[in-house]
Amino acid sequence: MSKDLRIAFIGGGNMAAALGAGLSGKLCPAGNIHVVDINEDIRARWQGQGSTVAASADEALRACNVWIYAVKPQVMDQVVQATRPWMAPGTLVISIAAGITLARFEEWLAGAESPRLVRCMPNTPALVGAGASGLYAAAEVPQEQRELAASILAAVGTVTWVEREEQLDAVTALSGSGPAYIFLLIEALTAGGEQLGLAQADAQTLAIQTVLGAAQLAANSTESPAVLRQRVTSPGGTTAAALQVFEQREWAAIVGEAMQAAARRAAELSQGTGS
Repeated sequence: MSKDLRIAFIGGGNMAAALGAGLSGKLCPAGNIHVVDINEDIRARWQGQGSTVAASADEALRACNVWIYAVKPQVMDQVVQATRPWMAPGTLVISIAAGITLARFEEWLAGAESPRLVRCMPNTPALVGAGASGLYAAAEVPQEQRELAASILAAVGTVTWVEREEQLDAVTALSGSGPAYIFLLIEALTAGGEQLGLAQADAQTLAIQTVLGAAQLAANSTESPAVLRQRVTSPGGTTAAALQVFEQREWAAIVGEAMQAAARRAAELSQGTGS
């Protein structure tokens, strides 16, 4: 834990709160976290955890060597420009807002001295410490600050760096939107269980635990998911009968098409062509 590390959250909502909970007492003391948010309830929650708070940009921001922008994309422009005057030279700036490129950030931060920009695509399981985040750093970000950015996001899950910023569109399509795909699968498994005569609550419990257990098994295994699937698929058995239906309906192709649609939409938002 570093007493020299001071982190500012510009926006203190759910994702910021998840990061804060993961960081506090591990990477830095709670008192080294400063939160700027217009919502009084959000400020009170952070303050109750030992962090300092403010309703708008203030002098305390100057002492923070890491700034994490965690506000809605539609207000990011005005928020960045309102906070920019308090940014110290060489500040590590992490954005967790979807669809905002580093080029746009550089434009909004014009006048700030040598900000070090990192763009991040987290996902909602970060709220329970099981997130998957994709990161991309501008060329001028030194290795030490890259490692710091990774450490911050690793507090709520796994971290994967991408070599090109546009690859974050693929990250968005896979892990960013991916939890919704899994929720849809759980819904379908639950409905299927009900159709077979199970009570809704029982079907949902079985569905959730099956997804959770299978994911944990895959995470802990040295074998590929394909090998694990083959091991539980006996020729002529029940699993084989079910998988045959998936193959006939081209399950993998459907998933691929869905991800392509998500990636296209992410690219549109990044280019400012989405509405």
